[in-house]
Parts: sequence; structure tokens; C-alpha cells
Amino acid sequence: MLKAMTIRYVKDIEASKRFYEELGLALDADSSFSVWAQFNADAGALGLHDAAASKGKAPGSAELALATDERLESIAARLDAKGFPYEIFDEDFGRSLRVVDPDGVTVQIQEIDYFLAKSNNK
Repeated sequence: MLKAMTIRYVKDIEASKRFYEELGLALDADSSFSVWAQFNADAGALGLHDAAASKGKAPGSAELALATDERLESIAARLDAKGFPYEIFDEDFGRSLRVVDPDGVTVQIQEIDYFLAKSNNK
């Protein structure tokens, strides 16, 4: 299962959390910490990331991300079979795979430790 998520890089995570809560998004406290806040919505999720703690992302920028309960090696095998180059990275939250779409946009697929733990406990 893939879950669509937009990641917004922000200057002030606390102010941004309050703003998106007022819009009606539900903060997922179990999935949030000092530099990251996750909001779940009916059609996906919104992640807020402290831009100062990111790897070179400017405040106000956004990124398309997909969270998965599937091992990245399975996704990588499908990408390999179709000739799409990718990279897998170890992250603070787990691992991620980055692949560039046909328009040159990087898509991040996150294999998140807590997400895998939740799916393994079903």
C-alpha cells in the first residue's frame, strides 16, 4: 500500500502546526517529533518538515512523497525491471528511495520504521 504525502518545508514548525490544525487536519502525534509533524487526511497526508533541519530544502518548498509498508527492495526490483534509476538512503525515520519521474521531478518513497511496525502488528 502506498500513501500519498506532500512534504512542506517550513520556517517555524510550531506555527505551521497550529495553522494546519486550524484548517482541520488531524495531527498524528505518534508520527511527529521536533522537526517533523504529520497530519492525516482522508485522501493522504501532509508532512511538515523544519527546513533548517532538512538537507538543503528552502522554506516554502514542497516535495512529493509516498509512504509504504512494502520493503524498498520490492519497489527497486520493479524499477530495475523497467530501467528506472533510483537511489536508496538511510534516513532518521527509516529508509527512502528516490526516483526521478519522466518530467524530472524527484519522487521520494519512504519505508518508515513506525509504519512498517504498525503493519507487522496487524
